[in-house]
Amino acid sequence: MLDAFSRVVINSDAKAAYVGGSDLQALKAFISDGNKRLDAVNSIVSNASCIVSDAVSGMICENPGLIGPGGNCYTNRRMAACLRDGEIILRYASYALLAGDSSVLEDRCLNGLKETYIALGVPTNSSVRSVSIMKAAAVAFVSNTASQRKMDTTSGDCSALASEVAGYFDKVSSAIS
Repeated sequence: MLDAFSRVVINSDAKAAYVGGSDLQALKAFISDGNKRLDAVNSIVSNASCIVSDAVSGMICENPGLIGPGGNCYTNRRMAACLRDGEIILRYASYALLAGDSSVLEDRCLNGLKETYIALGVPTNSSVRSVSIMKAAAVAFVSNTASQRKMDTTSGDCSALASEVAGYFDKVSSAIS
């Protein structure tokens, strides 16, 4: 995983050039938006348990057969595994948002996830639905529009960060499908 600074240094080093021009401007923009990025990540991780449990509950409400005998969330062990997987996905999406780079999400979370879910018999449509609920909640927290859970955040437009985090969840959905 490379952060924004490492990517610029490696690219400049490969060109045997100093960091400058558009690379330097991109780093300046990354730094100036840093507080908004940190606030966005903080709002997600501060509400992680609510985001994950709401996503799993929503998925189950839409498909009650999941908690019936033979369902993928039947028994405490399977429900705990479902919640754990949601927490892992949310954690890696927040890591990606913090770094401004999806490689940590792709390398450490999504690599082989679909094959694992297929081997375990996890229903794809339910998993994707749970991820889409987490996506909506994360976007609401990043844009500070989550009802009943407002946070003090850095002022300014966070639509780019909301779009960025939505993109990370879209990658998860694509990897599972």
